[in-house]
Amino acid sequence: MEEIRQKMTKALELLLNELATLKTGRASPVMVEKIMVEAYETRMPLEELTTISTPSPNQLLITPFDQTIIKNIERALAMERNLGLSVIVDEGVIRVNIPPLTEERRQEFIKILNQKLEAGRIMIRQLRHDKMAESKRNFEAKQLNEDEKFRQEQDLQKLTDEFIQKIEEIGKAKEAELLAI
Repeated sequence: MEEIRQKMTKALELLLNELATLKTGRASPVMVEKIMVEAYETRMPLEELTTISTPSPNQLLITPFDQTIIKNIERALAMERNLGLSVIVDEGVIRVNIPPLTEERRQEFIKILNQKLEAGRIMIRQLRHDKMAESKRNFEAKQLNEDEKFRQEQDLQKLTDEFIQKIEEIGKAKEAELLAI
């Protein structure tokens, strides 16, 4: 059971990382750190090329380690249309203004949130399904008796319910964050 708990925890962490990229109207380095930038004849995540800070709740300050790639960073940020960012190059740094969310954008983000939450629930259920199939194979191979198989399935269902509940709580908190003005 510990192995499946670890897998479910990893799935939950993956979901949390996905949700961190959802814009809530407040600046957060997580919003842009994974954006890929053309640099040194390859594509690299922004977080490896810069330091990203939040001088105010609605602004990011991006300071490149190498000033020669500042145009490439600006271009990569401008291509991220779904974030609706306003990019300004200013004396060797890039200021990214985060516009306040309109009600329409909030609703769009809530739809995206619900899709990501459903993907998280599906990951958890898939892990449960795989483990139950393994229990069934072990039962059919006479490695488990019926009571052990039943107990494993009950424990697995409790674990699944626990993780689905965590996903629901995370979703409610993120939705409240999105709706907060």
